[in-house]
Amino acid sequence: MTITDVRLSAAVQVGETKAGAPRTIAIIGGGFSGAAVAYHLAGNPDIAFQTDIVVFEPRAEIGRGLAYDTADPAHRINVPATRMSLRPDEPEHFAAWLERTNATADDGEAKRADGTLYPRRGVFGGYVADSLRPHIESGAVRHIRAAVTAIRRTSDGWNIEDDTGARRDAALFVIATTHPPPTPPRALAEALGGHPRFVPDPTRPQALAAIRPDDDVLIVGNGLTSADVVASLTAAGHNGRILSVSRRGLRSRGHAPSPQEPFGDFLTQPPISARDLVKRVRNAIRAAEAGGLTWHAVIDRVRTQAATFWPDLPITERRRIVRHLRVFWDVHRFRIAPQVEQALDLAIENGRLDILAGTVRGAAIEGDRIRVTLKLRGATGTIEQFFDAVVVTTGPAHGGILDSQGWLRDLRNAGHLRLDPTGLGIDCDTESRALDTRSQPNDSLLISGPLARGRFGELMGLPQVSEHARLVATRVASTLRNGL
Repeated sequence: MTITDVRLSAAVQVGETKAGAPRTIAIIGGGFSGAAVAYHLAGNPDIAFQTDIVVFEPRAEIGRGLAYDTADPAHRINVPATRMSLRPDEPEHFAAWLERTNATADDGEAKRADGTLYPRRGVFGGYVADSLRPHIESGAVRHIRAAVTAIRRTSDGWNIEDDTGARRDAALFVIATTHPPPTPPRALAEALGGHPRFVPDPTRPQALAAIRPDDDVLIVGNGLTSADVVASLTAAGHNGRILSVSRRGLRSRGHAPSPQEPFGDFLTQPPISARDLVKRVRNAIRAAEAGGLTWHAVIDRVRTQAATFWPDLPITERRRIVRHLRVFWDVHRFRIAPQVEQALDLAIENGRLDILAGTVRGAAIEGDRIRVTLKLRGATGTIEQFFDAVVVTTGPAHGGILDSQGWLRDLRNAGHLRLDPTGLGIDCDTESRALDTRSQPNDSLLISGPLARGRFGELMGLPQVSEHARLVATRVASTLRNGL
């Protein structure tokens, strides 16, 4: 079923354009962030059909991206459907689409006992693609199914080349790509490269297909992706031993047992340091628990207020938070769906899954098995264990974003981009304009989505990414209106 609520003014009709060639807005990356920017631009009557909105995305549909282009039935959205939406002011937009399309009819596990819905991720990708479809069919948005290979500055904008050899001029462009895939520990990459059951990037389609039902599996890393791996293996009938190892041995957390309003106040007297933030959070959790709430309510409050107090923290304190506290924040902030939590709980209860704190010190292939040397936290020496498969889930290589693709590296080398000082993405200002190597903002180059996390502090959860995409679209419209 196609959404028909394309919000264009009556004066803007299909095919109507201003005299002369329209200026082009290029969006590089057609995952959720890029799709959301295109959606808001296409819904703006001052932009739609007055400019050429193009989205560079190699996948068949705009809106799925890496996160939602999955057919794995174990992959679930991590928050209730009522909080997932392209429209920040209409948080139940996706939930309404689910009801209208009956998209979860074949998914008996989507609805939980309390009535909340956690559909499969691929369903959410379908919702985003369906929301963009009217804009694509009308010509308001053009999908260029190609990967960008080069971007060059011109006298009046940018020239963008893709992997088909085509070149297009753009007045401005938005970087909405994803983070680079995880970087395997060197000891594993050097020893196991080419092994059929060494999985350096489990987000790739069918990445786990070579793992057999009785294989002993080592998972390196213990965040959301690790939880997905356990759930996917379980759903596929795997019953072998799983050991999940990370530096601190922290497992992913689930949602509160019942809905709670955010609790605490981090704005009246904003935190001034990492130490102060930790103290304030701990005090708030104690107060919340005294009132019958859980820690979830406090973390939710920090999440909603972080964008306000984060930019005012000294850069040294932001770096300290990223270096020492991010792992604790991530396991509490990014919660797993109840279905995935249940898979983890059962695996632990059945003795199939162990979660340990430690690091990988070495690996070697011995016959059909993999010998791994581990240094467990608190131990004086190392231990050796044998596995049949090794899966890396250490998370995105945030600091390597500007080396992850040639066109990003070229823009950095030309002085147009620089890494955020916290190492979380690409540096930009509070209006999401990229900062060059001289700290000057560029009106014609914007950063959308998680790559702007270093500036905004909390920009990984979908509700925040959706809000940020609207901010970027508003900024783009303002720039064009003011005569870029």
